[in-house]
Amino acid sequence: MSHFIKNKDVFGDSFLLGSAKAENLYFGYAEGMPIIDYHNHLEPDVISHNRNFLSPKAIWLDGDHYKWRAMRNFGIDEHFISGKAADEEKFLKWAETVPYTLRNPLFHWTHLELKNTFGIKEYLSGKNAVDVYASMQDSLQKPDFTPQNLLRNYKVEALCTTDDPSDELDHHKKLRAGYFSTNVLPSFRPDIYINIIDPESYILNLKKLEKASGINISSVFDLLNALQSRINYFDEVGAKVSDHGFEYFPDTTKWSSDLEKEFSEFLKGNKPVFSNPDALCGFLLKELCKMYSDKGWVQQFHVGATRNNNSLMLKSIGANTGFDAIGEQYFAQRMSILFDELNSEDKLAKTIIYNLNPSYNEVLASLAGNFNQSGIRSKIQFGAAWWFLDQLDGMQKQMNTLSNIGLISTFVGMLTDSRSFLSFSRHEYFRRLLCNMFGREMEEGLLPDDEKWIGAIIQDICYYNAKNYFNF
Repeated sequence: MSHFIKNKDVFGDSFLLGSAKAENLYFGYAEGMPIIDYHNHLEPDVISHNRNFLSPKAIWLDGDHYKWRAMRNFGIDEHFISGKAADEEKFLKWAETVPYTLRNPLFHWTHLELKNTFGIKEYLSGKNAVDVYASMQDSLQKPDFTPQNLLRNYKVEALCTTDDPSDELDHHKKLRAGYFSTNVLPSFRPDIYINIIDPESYILNLKKLEKASGINISSVFDLLNALQSRINYFDEVGAKVSDHGFEYFPDTTKWSSDLEKEFSEFLKGNKPVFSNPDALCGFLLKELCKMYSDKGWVQQFHVGATRNNNSLMLKSIGANTGFDAIGEQYFAQRMSILFDELNSEDKLAKTIIYNLNPSYNEVLASLAGNFNQSGIRSKIQFGAAWWFLDQLDGMQKQMNTLSNIGLISTFVGMLTDSRSFLSFSRHEYFRRLLCNMFGREMEEGLLPDDEKWIGAIIQDICYYNAKNYFNF
């Protein structure tokens, strides 16, 4: 596909590669490896329908809260961000913002995405925005730019979407039956069924789960049976991973028979609220982890965020719109207790911990090393730099912490965690940084001057470790 080119002008061949050895590692070993994107938020129906995107705004700005936050920081009116402005108007406002994103990772990502996908080799600004929009619009009408062809040309071998347990997964099944070259798999994300944030919304969600599972939920055990039935269903459709996001990691030790009775009364409508949502979440999480272990799945825990901080905007435009932040809640001890309980019962699944608060990097990396298992390389993974840490400094800190406390050679590598089809350039970004770190230390004599040895480790981190860890 001619539009997918090696960087030559904006951010040229040597971008992030500070030595000849780094360049040799990247171009000789990392660049050509397929992508396994084991956690993202792409919509499976968009992949399945495989229709060309209507506009550059549709493929590039819709749902991208990274860009939305930058535009708000720059003072752009919400009308041009999440509001009803025309597609091109929103694009032009983003283009006006881009020159002021210097030193924000968006500056690098934006231009890599333009270049790698559309062959646009100039910096975006308000001055050239109209022409860039027209060029992108023209490209998006071509067959090479359907969702499935984009994934093929990014060399995406497998990707895991993020799915509600009540989803029927019709689009995943259609993709599987159609022999699409990229393996599109569902991920089991049960947060809304184990966390009571708003009692009324929680009961409505359970009604949805009842319909999907065919199980009437009048007790905590009915709820577990319904979730087990959906895990079985997801497994049949090819799922290999679950995912959880926590603001507060639950206490898995507080569940009791009294709480069990109270929860049943809450489900029956005899109590307006349940007194201990934390204990409920902890109990359900532990039981779900056992189910994941029985299926041989990988469980993913995202910790360290505080979500929906702006209540006015939450009410106005909803969740996942750019009003989240790094949290300060302490969670490592509760997580360690859960892992120990599961490990003692031989029910601890492979686990990836993603951390958003960098002050806990060493804490969680050391915790991960307590529960490894013979025959599995780094069974508990200290996962890739996440969200606000998904940038050069954050990636380096995560990899340095992992190198110092664990084994970076067994790391399962990068993921996009994105809603955008253009975000696969983040894998290139990560690979360039990874090769630069290893290449620099080869130059300095801190690592062996053996390109084949180091190159094989680079390929493991970029691809093979994930392929083997997830059994893709």
